Amino acid sequence: MRNTRRIKRMSRNRLKISKMNLTSLMDVFTILVFFLLVNTGSVELLDAPKDVSLPESREESKPRETVIISVSPEDVMVQGKVVARVADILEDKQNTMDSLASRLADLKESVIGPNTMAVAESQEVTILADKSVPFVVVRKIMSACTGEGYENVSLAVIQIPAQVAAR
Repeated sequence: MRNTRRIKRMSRNRLKISKMNLTSLMDVFTILVFFLLVNTGSVELLDAPKDVSLPESREESKPRETVIISVSPEDVMVQGKVVARVADILEDKQNTMDSLASRLADLKESVIGPNTMAVAESQEVTILADKSVPFVVVRKIMSACTGEGYENVSLAVIQIPAQVAAR
């Protein structure tokens, strides 16, 4: 192929990229990563134990980080530790609510790190109660929580999408 004057002129005027400056690109990605880390840590989904079937609701607000009380058809657990049996609560045995209250008091005293500090200072409790558990049991648990200083009691439910809830 012949080198014409036009080809020589175009090759002379062509810009050659010798090095690419990645500093500004790295800065943008660093800011993006920090933004995503800060904004994704605020959402918390509560995982119900396998033996707890939660009722459904149209509530739109997200749960906060609180003390979790799980009530299955057989057991009552505070932060994953079994403290009472549902059958004992139904029979009005004396020490069942005492063990629940003592576990809640222990949680206030055993603060380790900023996350548990926020949970202990919030004085909030979220109850994940199976929908087959009688309300008498849930009411007794709620009164034990308020007696121990946890005055904000929330009941966990499964959120129904707005389109399904409108029917």
